[in-house]
Amino acid sequence: MTAPTAPPRVLVLGGINMGLITRAEALPAPGQTLRGERFYSSPGGKGATQAVAASRLGARVRMVGRVGGDLFGPALLESLRSHGVDTADVAVDGEAASGVGVILVDGRGQNRVLATYGANLRCGEEQLRAVEAALPETDVLLLQMEIPFDVSVRAARAARDRGVRVILDPAPAADIPAEAFAAFDIIAPNQTEAEHLVGVAVDDVESASRAAGLLMERGAPAAVIKMAELGACYRTADEEGFVPPFAVEAVDTTSAGDAFHGALAVALAEGRSLRDAVTFACAGGALAVTRPGVQDSMPARTEVEEAL
Repeated sequence: MTAPTAPPRVLVLGGINMGLITRAEALPAPGQTLRGERFYSSPGGKGATQAVAASRLGARVRMVGRVGGDLFGPALLESLRSHGVDTADVAVDGEAASGVGVILVDGRGQNRVLATYGANLRCGEEQLRAVEAALPETDVLLLQMEIPFDVSVRAARAARDRGVRVILDPAPAADIPAEAFAAFDIIAPNQTEAEHLVGVAVDDVESASRAAGLLMERGAPAAVIKMAELGACYRTADEEGFVPPFAVEAVDTTSAGDAFHGALAVALAEGRSLRDAVTFACAGGALAVTRPGVQDSMPARTEVEEAL
């Protein structure tokens, strides 16, 4: 698979955070202190990391969001720019701290994340105007749950009115008003988020398909259920299917979902079928877990093509 001559155009409205990561063989219990093995910082945030993922896969990417007027703000912007992401519509908020994610990674590569969103939660009319101005040159709009949700819903409705496809990553897990599901073309939760939204424990293909069906009953035109090492299920009114996992050795699972969404957006913007797009996204997500870091772990286009 090769990238088309004209790059796909992806617009991302979402969170921009600094990741503060500690690796340890085991994570502490309440009241317990353990010695960590390694600490490092890595620019992240679901929106920003998905923007980097899409850019590394060949898309022309524009980021809309907010960073704080603190020491993390310039570093977050520079990281996005270094990966080819247009940051002209990222505001610097002098009255708020930048978003921060404290990430603990254990010896199996599994992670726990505590996020404090800071400036992200002050996204509003300024960001909506930026989205609306960018829509004429956008193929896919990517959204998550790290900024005020009503802003994302309004952006989604504006995009769909202009024929721009909208993908929602409902992470971190939060309630979605019943009337909002129809604002998104595709909703793509992981197992935990799917259970939160529809009350079905997802642990195999059958339960994933059921969860996808329930999301569609709530109004979503299409649903993709990410199941990590179990693969992914997708469902629309006309088709449903399962994409098996790519066999890799996990080092750090922190940003697998972000790599998946960046790849999904790129593939759909290129005009691929949903099945091909989910397959492309599964490859991207699998490659991301084979290395540590947040934005630094996003795979290049050549790597995903080789995996496929």
